[in-house]
Amino acid sequence: MEVVESTSSVTNLALDCYSSIAEEKKKLGNDQYKAQNYQNALKLYTDAISLCPDSAAYYGNRAACYMMLLNYNSALTDARNAIRIDPSFEKAYVRVAKCCLALGDIIGTEQAVKTVAELNAQSTALSAEQRAAQKLRLLETTVQTNYDSKSYRNVVYYLDGALKIAPASIRYRLLKAECLAYLGRCDEALDIAVGVMKLDSTSADAIYVRGLCLYYTDNLEKGILHFERALTLDPDHHKSKQMRSKCKQLKEMKENGNMLFKSGRYREAHVIYTDALKIDEQNKDINSKLLYNRALVNTRIGALREAVADCSRVLELNAQYLKALLLRARCHNDLEKFEEAVADYETALNLEKTTEIKRLLRDAKFALKKSKRKDYYKILGVGRNSSEDEIKKAYRKKALVHHPDRHANSSAEERKEEELKFKEVGEAYAILSDARKKARYDSGQDIEEQEQADFDPNQMFRSFFQYQNGRNASFNFEF
Repeated sequence: MEVVESTSSVTNLALDCYSSIAEEKKKLGNDQYKAQNYQNALKLYTDAISLCPDSAAYYGNRAACYMMLLNYNSALTDARNAIRIDPSFEKAYVRVAKCCLALGDIIGTEQAVKTVAELNAQSTALSAEQRAAQKLRLLETTVQTNYDSKSYRNVVYYLDGALKIAPASIRYRLLKAECLAYLGRCDEALDIAVGVMKLDSTSADAIYVRGLCLYYTDNLEKGILHFERALTLDPDHHKSKQMRSKCKQLKEMKENGNMLFKSGRYREAHVIYTDALKIDEQNKDINSKLLYNRALVNTRIGALREAVADCSRVLELNAQYLKALLLRARCHNDLEKFEEAVADYETALNLEKTTEIKRLLRDAKFALKKSKRKDYYKILGVGRNSSEDEIKKAYRKKALVHHPDRHANSSAEERKEEELKFKEVGEAYAILSDARKKARYDSGQDIEEQEQADFDPNQMFRSFFQYQNGRNASFNFEF
């Protein structure tokens, strides 16, 4: 009997000792907390809990400390432990409400607010949290409405408002990251996803967002792996199922289109690229490449205007897409839209100053300059490779058609127009019938202005027909 009493006394003494030490730890922790040394306070509160694990107050104090360190999950756990020990601990419910609100748990917040009101009808400790929870519920409804309508920019805007109220909400952060990825802001989205994964490496939603970023930057293979990883963690992850399927479909169609292009089956490749462009209008990176590939196909089948249209769409998606800019410039050049070609090459040179682009710009400017001159071949109606005899026959025919004497009875306006055409026909023949001048004209060199100003079309006409008829005397032509 005496031994038992002695053991009981020892136990009570030990408990009193532990309690005394724990209380001292708590007081020291309070001092550190007031001094804002929260890590030191956290350690002291933890020591107190180790000594007296059934003290609601100690858990409550450590919860407050975790909250100051923005560790709301740990704070929530401690506050709930305090309530488990003491169901009437009002401060613990207050901390539960604050933590739930910070974590974006509206229902948890509302339940804690209700319990505090039941414990103390006069309490106003959670008035602000109650209003914030109501505002958060409205924001969630607005976010969902905009998400359903794919107004992702609006979703990001309203989520930023929600995150001011609930800064520790992983759900809000990842939904924002998802929408940023849809908007092409993949670097920002990836930063958020990586930050979440540091807290929870098994977050299927975070892995899904990483996969989404890979998908939108045309890294389809790795994207598929991430979606499969998310499905391993959560087999019912609906978004990952959808994106894995879309990823695989795009990857297969891209590869098939490229294979058909390389084998010269251009029209089949065109169909594949067109179908692939319908899969996801949001994927600017992949679609810009698909459009560029289709533009290449269009150049091979002679559809230059369609190629220009595809390149223009590429540049709307990505103004820095140099290959599309150069291809459009080449198409403009082939379509004899030289001013557009020069503009594209100048833009390309600003993006990348290479010797090749400088040469292409120089050639385009030269072609533009040539295009602004009179087209003597067109005036005579002959090709650039026409023979000397063909040029003579063309001049004879055109000169007779436009000779002023033929239009003597026409109106003054018509006579003036025919005189101009007659002069142009003479100029054209004067240049194209002279080997030296023709060579200079073909090479793009200017014919001397004085030489053209002194040109007499009537003298050219007389000389031509005198020569043709073998006469040396004056010549009068009868119409």
